[in-house]
Amino acid sequence: MGEEASFSNKNVAASTTIGSSVIPIINRLQDIFSPVDGELSKISLPQVAVVGSQSSGKSSVLEALVGRDFLPRGCDICTRRPLALMLVNRPRNPGDDGREWAEFRHLPGKRFFDFTKVRQEIMAETNKEAGSNRGVSEKQIGLKISSPNVLNMTLVDLPGITKVPVGDQPTDIEARIRKMIMAYIRQENCIILAVSPANSDLATSDALQMAREADPTGSRTIGVITKLDIMDRGTNACNFLLGKVVPLRLGYVGVVNRSQEDINKNRSMQDALAYEKNFFHDHPVYNGLSDRCGIPQLAKKLNQILEQHIRMVLPGLKSELHSRLNAVAKELQKYGDVMESKAEKETMLLNILTKYCEAFSAMVDGRSQEISTKELSGGARIRYIFQSIFVKTLEEVDPCQDLTDEDIRTAIQNATGPRNALFVPEVPFEVLVRRQIARLLDPCLQCLRFVYDELIKMSHACAVTELQRFPVLRRHLDDVMGKFIRDSVRPAERMIDSLIEIEMDYINSSNPNFVGGKKAVEVAMQQLKSSQDGTDGEKGTLSEIGQRFGLTSQGRHSQSNNQRAASVGGNSSSRTWGFPIIFGGKVQAGESPASRSPHETLHNVEQLPSTIQLTEPPSILGPLEMTEQEAVEILVTKLLLQSYYDVVRKNVQDLVPKSIMHFLVNHAKRNLHNTFIQKLYRENHVEELLQEHDEVAANRRQVKEVSLVLQQAVQTLDEVESEYLPET
Repeated sequence: MGEEASFSNKNVAASTTIGSSVIPIINRLQDIFSPVDGELSKISLPQVAVVGSQSSGKSSVLEALVGRDFLPRGCDICTRRPLALMLVNRPRNPGDDGREWAEFRHLPGKRFFDFTKVRQEIMAETNKEAGSNRGVSEKQIGLKISSPNVLNMTLVDLPGITKVPVGDQPTDIEARIRKMIMAYIRQENCIILAVSPANSDLATSDALQMAREADPTGSRTIGVITKLDIMDRGTNACNFLLGKVVPLRLGYVGVVNRSQEDINKNRSMQDALAYEKNFFHDHPVYNGLSDRCGIPQLAKKLNQILEQHIRMVLPGLKSELHSRLNAVAKELQKYGDVMESKAEKETMLLNILTKYCEAFSAMVDGRSQEISTKELSGGARIRYIFQSIFVKTLEEVDPCQDLTDEDIRTAIQNATGPRNALFVPEVPFEVLVRRQIARLLDPCLQCLRFVYDELIKMSHACAVTELQRFPVLRRHLDDVMGKFIRDSVRPAERMIDSLIEIEMDYINSSNPNFVGGKKAVEVAMQQLKSSQDGTDGEKGTLSEIGQRFGLTSQGRHSQSNNQRAASVGGNSSSRTWGFPIIFGGKVQAGESPASRSPHETLHNVEQLPSTIQLTEPPSILGPLEMTEQEAVEILVTKLLLQSYYDVVRKNVQDLVPKSIMHFLVNHAKRNLHNTFIQKLYRENHVEELLQEHDEVAANRRQVKEVSLVLQQAVQTLDEVESEYLPET
């Protein structure tokens, strides 16, 4: 031990100030992060990753830097799990015996002074995770070595790149190891120590190829060429050491390792260092490259590069830690504090119910803090239902769409009974218009259902952070909310039913927006006239019809017709629209059926040659062939239906959204909080409602632990003196 300590002391003495400032800060951060390493794995701390193919000499380089034999050795794959090696330089203090000791992360507080047992523990921990038959695992082993004879740095010994699977190794072992290595060396805070043996083709080195892939510029890669003493005679690695073959900004260092025979014979580190020193001194090529050869030069170079790298990344690391701390603080706020007293729980429950109601109202009114720019949400969707679905659909409805001319004609004839139609009767119009008004009920109720669905969606989307902690409360709250909205739907349904019934119950033909009978006849005459061919006969017919509607005045003839219509209409029991005769029986002037005597009539019958038999009427009768007068009646009825439907439609378009808003939406905003208080805020329910899920409690503990670790890390960086930071 004395000789090895003497060797290391010389190594450290050459650079007593190198790495003595900021590198220990990274070591302290490693200690701080170790309890929650998995949670903070995305934070990349500056470290050196050792990469090389199997049996390239990686382990020998690491042991030479430490000055101790502690790594598993053999002809097969030895490093089967990443080994995070933290070297801590412990200054000599009075009372410190200077003994070197090691401590594993998975065995905190247990110090190993015998490094043979360190090797045994590494092998045992590797077998525990990766099996005893050469399996490989990416789970890291953490090892800290404290000694006054080492330089401060953190190195990660990664599994060697292998080609052929052996033992329990999977067939894709090479791909898995490469993926594991790349996960480390792709990090910008990682210095790559690419180890390549000199007795192989350095131009095709696996380590250099992977380093070039992760670090294309070569700004983070240090090349290490091992086994220079066993190269073929007459060859050397001078061009590689000078960076002429594969250039690296950080350069190369050549070393001479202990062979397996030296290890088997327990050749000391001191002897190995002396052999290496003499080899480079006596070599005709390497003696001129003393700054690029030997373990001491490698240790010095690593410390210098790591020191500079840490100074460069420290501000960014500090900023990242602050950002992560803020994110964790927000996450911790989501889980909340543990409530001990009953009063705290009651206050918490009341606050949650209040926040929920406020969030719901904000979504309805468009005051939510999280306003989407991609799609409509909340109250905007309700307005879309009213304007773009409900109103637009009613405007597109044709009230005569499902009524044929035959339907209207049949209804008119049925309304006149056994009498001839002298006027356009009001009864068929009212029957038909009521049927069309009744059709409005379904779209009104559908509109109500759409708004109900939107309110349910909004209730589920209310973002109250504290609710995530309490699944029981969330479930009860959703139940109460759902029942409350369903109950609010019933009065809205009754109101809509009443609105439609009111419109059907009284047909207000005096409405100023209703076209009325006279105007309808005028429009019908104009439409019918425009459809004529223009022949004289047809013009005469239209003129006659116009006279019967009272649209034209042609002296006594028109007046006598109007008077006759008035007299006949006065004797009729049917309700009419109050405009002149459309149909009238054609009789000879001065002659009426009543003026004929019964004797004359009987005499005419007795002269008939035989009895005439009538055909039995069929069970189902349809109207006779349509006359011109009936065409006008149908057209007038259609105009009246369209006009009155528009009156009712506008009323419904206005009153139904108002009813839904009053009885459902605004009612929910006004009374939701009181309903929650009555249903949920009860003394005997508080404990049950505020039961946390087991995962919430576990996550809170975990996040709180991460928060404390980050706080310690930020405090550690805050204590760094300004002289350690890069100059601006």
